[in-house]
Amino acid sequence: MTSEPSISASDPTSGYFATTHWTRVLEAGGHSPKAKAALSDLCAAYYAPVLAFIRCHAPDEESARDLTQEFFARLLARESLGTVDPRRGRFRSYLLGAVKHFLADARDHARRLKRSPAHPVASIEAATDTSTGVQLRDTRTLSPDREFDRKWALTLLDRALATLAEEHKAAGKSEQFQTLKPWLTGDAADLSQAEAARRLGMNEGALKVAIHRLRRRFRELVRAELAHTLHHPSELADELSCLVSALGGR
Repeated sequence: MTSEPSISASDPTSGYFATTHWTRVLEAGGHSPKAKAALSDLCAAYYAPVLAFIRCHAPDEESARDLTQEFFARLLARESLGTVDPRRGRFRSYLLGAVKHFLADARDHARRLKRSPAHPVASIEAATDTSTGVQLRDTRTLSPDREFDRKWALTLLDRALATLAEEHKAAGKSEQFQTLKPWLTGDAADLSQAEAARRLGMNEGALKVAIHRLRRRFRELVRAELAHTLHHPSELADELSCLVSALGGR
């Protein structure tokens, strides 16, 4: 995406929280099959932000992917999530905290193994005489935390966009979606509304209405997707603000 839509918190949200994935996980403490399945779905959906964060600490791409796989394997093997405070139970916050703890443990483990010549290990520390380690990051790039948040936000928008595409496909309107999609992603500079209307056999007034409805539905899907990672409706407005901030790189 070259541009992200403006997102406000004004729409009703009560229907989003009846059976959210994260609420299922928290209320069951990760014990029930449904809770474990919900956590697995969330982890699969938000793999990319964790990989982006770990890339900032790993010596190379292959190591980053290996560490990410190990992180999720350990996370999903846990018997309980009883230490998560439901009052601060955002999946985004939980996931970021968990991966930081995982990397700290990995560093400690690597240091212990370094003291044992019989157990060589790839370092995730800065460079040494025998390992290239992590290269110095360009100070103009985002911090690891901000990189995580931005990738989280982009992943969430991509998931909402994919759902919207599936809805249009099911309604037999895939061509309309593909034609109007640039007005969601900010790529409409090379396509006039008059040309889009001609392609779809609409007048320009009808096209404007269709674009308005598409944007409104997209905002609803973004909120619904975000709600799946929260525990209570009161968290949504603040999380939306974090989403917009992450997309802006502020």
